[in-house]
Amino acid sequence: MAPEFFQAAVGFTALLALIALRAPIGLSMLVVGALGYVQILDWAALGNYLKTTPFHLFANYTLSVIPLFILMGALAERAGLARDLFAAANAVLGRKPGGMAMSVIGACACFGAVCGSSVATTATFGRAALPELRRYGYDPGFATGTIAVGGTLGILIPPSVILVIYAISTEQNIAKLFMAALVPGILATLFYILAIWLTVRAKPHLAPPGPAVGPAARRQAFLNVIPVMLIAIVVVGGIYGGVFTPTESAAVGCIATLGVGLARGTLGWKRIGQSLQGTAETTAMIFAILLGAEVFNAFLALTQAPVLLAFWIADQGFTPMVVMSLLLLSYIVLGAVMDELAMILLTLPVFFPVVTALDFGLPPEETAIWFGILVLIVVGIGLTAPPIGLNVFVISSLARDVPITRTYRGVLPYLGMDLARLLLCLAFPAISLWLVRLLT
Repeated sequence: MAPEFFQAAVGFTALLALIALRAPIGLSMLVVGALGYVQILDWAALGNYLKTTPFHLFANYTLSVIPLFILMGALAERAGLARDLFAAANAVLGRKPGGMAMSVIGACACFGAVCGSSVATTATFGRAALPELRRYGYDPGFATGTIAVGGTLGILIPPSVILVIYAISTEQNIAKLFMAALVPGILATLFYILAIWLTVRAKPHLAPPGPAVGPAARRQAFLNVIPVMLIAIVVVGGIYGGVFTPTESAAVGCIATLGVGLARGTLGWKRIGQSLQGTAETTAMIFAILLGAEVFNAFLALTQAPVLLAFWIADQGFTPMVVMSLLLLSYIVLGAVMDELAMILLTLPVFFPVVTALDFGLPPEETAIWFGILVLIVVGIGLTAPPIGLNVFVISSLARDVPITRTYRGVLPYLGMDLARLLLCLAFPAISLWLVRLLT
């Protein structure tokens, strides 16, 4: 083994050991990266690096979009917009077998257009929809599994915090990534609904029909969702139409969501304060991981392991699709045992040069965008796949009487659809790229 690969392997092993010991992921990457940097150079070089890197990293204007999208989702949750979306979807689908579960998926997709966080979406609908599903006789594991999977639509439907991180890490256009994510996100919604339909046909007792909703209640439910739908259209449509940059769109979305909450009387000073505090905590966690990843990736760059790995793979004669499939399989395995954000920041410096060095018959920018969407899909799989599945842990914390194993069983039909969607998007890059080509 070349010395460079040995140094990188030792660094990765130490990092995974710290993560296994439950050390904070950002701190683990920072410590291992700093020690590796010192081992290759010296303490003076590390000091010079740290004098400038944190400032330049966090002074990046593009990063401001992260707290803004997080704040928009926090305000939307506390303004009761998620409950309105579920009530409207349930008014249409609830009386069908499995209809309330389909309503959760549809409402999560709409909420994802104003949230951008899978964990927030899962927690929000765990509070808004789970009591209703349980009240009308849904199997507890199927109900919690549906909400956990629906939560992934918070990142699959743009805007998405994960895509923002990917865009910053790989220097790609955020708006184009948001465009590319729309069709695969809609496809995910339809596949999840299909999974519910097939599951309920095979096992009707899992999801009995809900109560019928009268015309007056249905009309009121539709009126209640007009504000959130307008916010989603302004936020996403403004980006697609070139009216706003993603950062401007997030700022407009925050103001609009705040205005709707104040006008309806569902947002008071206490809830606004809670939204700001939650946003600060989440943003601080993300930025800590960003800094740790930056230092760890600087250590990897000094070892030259990413470049050497790219050359090694090129020399093996693998076809580009085989290489891409192996990388995605690695993501699925890693996503099942570690935090998704850390996984992306940890692997992109290694995987991205490999992908961009291969010829998929696409321009380099389109290859980068397509790879970003594939990464987003496998991140969604990792959020619900055992043995970790962050969304599963979130919903389990809200439904403590439901064993986590039952929730994982409830997730299984959706994972099959996730794999089918991943294969479709892998085999047909145009699914992700046609809207980008149409609008740019």
